[in-house]
Order: sequence, then structure tokens, then C-alpha cells
Amino acid sequence: MLHVVIRGAPKGNKPAILTYHDVGLNHKLCFNTFFHNEDMQEITKHFVVCHVDAPGQHIGAPQMPQGYQYPTMDQLAGMLPSVVQHFGFKSIIGIGVGAGAYILAKFALIFPDLVEGLVLLNIDPNGKGWIDWAATKLSGLTSTLPDTVLAHLFSQEELMSNTEVVQTYRQQINNTINQFNLQLFWNMYNSRRDLEMNRSGSVLNAKTLRCPVMLVVGDNAPAEEGVVECNSKLDPTNTTFLKMADSGGMPQITQPGKLSEAFKYFLQGMGYSNVCKQISVCGGVVFGIICTLCVFSCPFSVAYMKDRRMSGGPGTSCFLFTPALLFIKMTHLVF
Repeated sequence: MLHVVIRGAPKGNKPAILTYHDVGLNHKLCFNTFFHNEDMQEITKHFVVCHVDAPGQHIGAPQMPQGYQYPTMDQLAGMLPSVVQHFGFKSIIGIGVGAGAYILAKFALIFPDLVEGLVLLNIDPNGKGWIDWAATKLSGLTSTLPDTVLAHLFSQEELMSNTEVVQTYRQQINNTINQFNLQLFWNMYNSRRDLEMNRSGSVLNAKTLRCPVMLVVGDNAPAEEGVVECNSKLDPTNTTFLKMADSGGMPQITQPGKLSEAFKYFLQGMGYSNVCKQISVCGGVVFGIICTLCVFSCPFSVAYMKDRRMSGGPGTSCFLFTPALLFIKMTHLVF
């Protein structure tokens, strides 16, 4: 079951900005600081934003039943076309962090025509070897799950200093994420396989990401080595590698302004020059929608509500039928 939040409405033929969070987080914990930045608010006036939460990771998510088989990383990537199709997006620009970056990269490898660009923070394209697996298991015996996840999210310097942001996220992970569900997602992320991509000419029949990519990592971040290796597997003519100083393990939290500026110029390079103009930010109320998607392998038809208008007046909805989705629960939200 995917939990999806939509902000805004589709803007003509422009792609949607689709986000996917890291393990231990959800779209709010991972992206709220970034998307509330003034520059990002300017950018999102030009795009509809689609936040995807992995199964069971959103705030208030019910605990998965005992014996529940959590989707693999490949299966999570395979669910995204249903989201794109359901909301009528022509394509997406993905922003992923950690596990979410891996999922979006996998999605782009399988469905390249649906992805116009990717911003990948803290991506590790490598699967876990048996030594890494054993180290993770040992860590799980000697540390609590939140502490294990924090070591994945933050640099050692941040953890040793016990910075305010580390304290905040320790509390949030403890109190707002269902620990049983988190353990399932964590286990599946650590069971991931290598992303099968290589730079053209490096191996026979090499396959890599075809869209423009911006790789981002903070200095001394746990994922730094993985991001560097990912860079070596991508086409250098359409890849930007951004290493951010003084940003630690989560640049979107500690340096949202700098990352927003980099994203703005990334979009400009893709041809969306209008988003780089300075636009005043008004204090109006924005209406959005929140929904829960259940994606099943067996096709059948159900009714669902499409979307709601952005104006302050009453929203409109229509009931349609689709063979791919089974249930969508939708309500108004005010952001």
C-alpha cells in the first residue's frame, strides 16, 4: 500500500515532481524543510508535486500484520507507473534520498520514457555483500533500530556532536514511525541488489540512466563513497555531481537554500528556464489531496476520485474507472 500526497495541479505538459524518501523517514520528515524553502516554493508554482511514502512509513500508518512480506526494492519501483498513470502525469522529475534515490533510479532504468530527470541524494547503487550484511545484523544486536537508522542518515561528526537536528530526528523516528514497519523496510533496503547500470563503453551492452541526473551528497556523509561510485556509472554528458560542504548526511535538511538553488539551475538546464525567474511568494492557502493507493497484480475495475482544483472555492471531483488500481481514499488537506 503506497501513501501518496499531491500538492498543486498539473501544469500543462510539464512533468510532475515526484519525491521518494529515505528509510527511517517519510515525505514529511525527509522533504518538508526543503519544500518549505522560499526558492522551492517559487519552483513548485510551476509543477505539481507528488510525494510517495513507502508502505507503512507515513505518520499514523497501521502496523503491518505478522508475516507480511514487504515489497522488494524492485517491486517498490514497479509500483510507481501506477501512480503516474493514475494521476495522469506525462512524465516525472524525481527527487529521491537514500533508499528513495535507489527506487527512483531503478524506476528510471525500467521505465526511461516516464522520467525526464532525477535528483538523487545519498544514493548507493551497490547491494549488500555478506560482510556488510553481517555487520548490519551485528549492529542490530548492539544498537536500537532508531540508532542504526540514524547512522545511515547522518555523518559520524553529526552523531558524535549530537547536533540539534540529530536529536530532533531521533525523537521523530521513535515517535512518528511505526517501528515494526520500519524494520521491514530497513531489512528490505539492506537486501537490495546492485543497480544494473554501467557507463557506455565500460562493459558490453552497458545500460545506464538516459535522463539528466544531479547527484548530491554532503561532505563526510555515510553515502559519500556510494554516490562517487554511482557517478562513475553514469553518462558524464548529462550528469551533475554536487558535493555540498557543511551539510552533513541530509543536505535537504541542513542546506535547503543551496540545494533549492542547485535544483533551480538543474531545471533550467533541462529547458525549464521560467522557473529561474524570481517570483514573489504570496501567503495564499493551497489545497491539496492525500490518498492511499493499494496496487495489486490482478487487474480489475474500481471507481476513484481524480483530483481537486487549486482555487479556494469548492473542489470538483469525478469518478472514473481503471483496471490497474483498486482503492483510493482521498480527502482535502490544507498546507
